[in-house]
Amino acid sequence: MRLLILEDFDKVSYHVANYIKKRIIQFNPSSERPFVLGLPCGSSPIGVYRYLIEFCRTGQLSFKNVVTFNMDEYVGLPKNHPESYHTFMWVHLFRHIDIPTENVNFLNGNASNLDEECQRYEDKIRSVGGIELFLGGVGPDGHLGFNEPGSSLHSRTRPKTLAYETILANARFFDGDLVKVPKLALTVGVTTVMSAREVCLIITGQHKAVALAKCIEECVNHVWTVSCIQLHPSALIVCDEDATQELHVKTVKYFNSIQQVQQQIIGPENIGLKGSVKSFHPNWLDRVHY
Repeated sequence: MRLLILEDFDKVSYHVANYIKKRIIQFNPSSERPFVLGLPCGSSPIGVYRYLIEFCRTGQLSFKNVVTFNMDEYVGLPKNHPESYHTFMWVHLFRHIDIPTENVNFLNGNASNLDEECQRYEDKIRSVGGIELFLGGVGPDGHLGFNEPGSSLHSRTRPKTLAYETILANARFFDGDLVKVPKLALTVGVTTVMSAREVCLIITGQHKAVALAKCIEECVNHVWTVSCIQLHPSALIVCDEDATQELHVKTVKYFNSIQQVQQQIIGPENIGLKGSVKSFHPNWLDRVHY
């Protein structure tokens, strides 16, 4: 697991967007071998989406051979509703980039059989070769998607009853009327996310500080769903300084020291995109100043 601590939300957003851009370019996707990207909604990825739009607009990146799967969707909300996640994604990303409509995948919260819809989604993910990179935001209570505290760490895509606190928090998007707030959602499961070949999480703001600390410093448990990331073989967490307020000082120093060694001693030219060392040179120690 890699933890990268940057100054603020904008720097986090640029770094993650630039990382996604480099991963797609390095993958060199084609129509027969697309880059499969898992995507979240919410406030966390807004900045990332803005930078991805800019990369596409300036010709630095194309989404023509990218296939996307969104994390979740409300049950019973029309897909063209202003607060549906379908609308969110088209407003904030898809209508601004060159991704083919048929490459965009959403859960259907209005399906007649929700269990069958969730199985369809899992089958579709498998049919395109699995998710290469899953981007995720994290809630203050450590949730991923709608995998709220208490969710099984072995869960797959499924219907999920929303916690009362979540319904209260979402009421601000529905004129403060609890009656209008959906009580159910469809969400990818924890195992669905963990099955991706790489997971990248965005954690920003002091209100996410406890979630980051639980994720990094404590044991894996179903009460803090995000803690599952400790078990992933290729995980990257990008956070801002505000989100580190609950971490131990030694934890922050440790991850910052790794970044310092890679940048100043090993050299960025010798570090792979996923953080692995590509080559070894005996003279690296000559760069160390005692």
